[in-house]
Amino acid sequence: MTTAPTTLVIGATGTTGGRTAAQLTAGGHRVRAASRRATPVAGTEHVPFDWYDPATHAAALDGVDRVYLIPPLGDSDPAATMLPFLRGARAAGVRRAVLLSSSAIPEGGPAVGKVHQALPGLFEQWAVLRPSWFMQNFTGTHAHALSIRDEGVIRTATGTGRVGFVDAEDIAAVAVRALTDEQAPNTDLVLTGPEALGHDDIATIITDVTGRPVVHHRLSYEELRDRLTTQVPVEFAAMLAGMDRAIAEGAEDRVTGTVHRLTGRPPRTFRSLLEREMRYSG
Repeated sequence: MTTAPTTLVIGATGTTGGRTAAQLTAGGHRVRAASRRATPVAGTEHVPFDWYDPATHAAALDGVDRVYLIPPLGDSDPAATMLPFLRGARAAGVRRAVLLSSSAIPEGGPAVGKVHQALPGLFEQWAVLRPSWFMQNFTGTHAHALSIRDEGVIRTATGTGRVGFVDAEDIAAVAVRALTDEQAPNTDLVLTGPEALGHDDIATIITDVTGRPVVHHRLSYEELRDRLTTQVPVEFAAMLAGMDRAIAEGAEDRVTGTVHRLTGRPPRTFRSLLEREMRYSG
């Protein structure tokens, strides 16, 4: 008799981790939900996990053969923490690893790009998800969502640059396929929504759907960097502001067919996401 595969979902109470855990359990898969919070995730086995506390790692990995990796938030050098864990995961019997990265960070690039580069050498079965910016940044607890609710304002240094914003539910759907399909992707996957939108467009759609006026305030790179340094370390603030500057220069003005190809359905539009959110909150 063989034991059903168990997937460890790190960051199981987060934006994509929670959705991935929920979609896996809905599909009948066994899930170990790992997070620093004690909040249980329905249908899963919860285990405490902290990237910076190796004492939590062995129990999380016990009996697991695949893992969904959310890097430690706000860490400008996650490889220093993640690579020792991943070597331990391989030794513990993990065969497949799916890493959440970003469309803005290439293999071998800064931050999680170093983990991306190392992953194929650690696991024969792997995938790196490189989603564009999350649509949920405008509806959840992100700084944009808070400023929209509190002030009716979105502040960026993106200028007129456009982004293929993607629904976190679509990211999770791709993560499930990457974790459970018989053949692992063994590549990186750039994930976008169906259209590239500027932040002026985002403000207009929010205004149309909610009836509340929202405007986009354009900041310079320096203005955004200095604003962010009141919230995060200087190095991380400069990296985030640099990502906005790259958007202004056209780096994220693209859409891909990856969500449709892997899930069999088109990705959700931003307008339809807002309409869905309003139905659930109304």
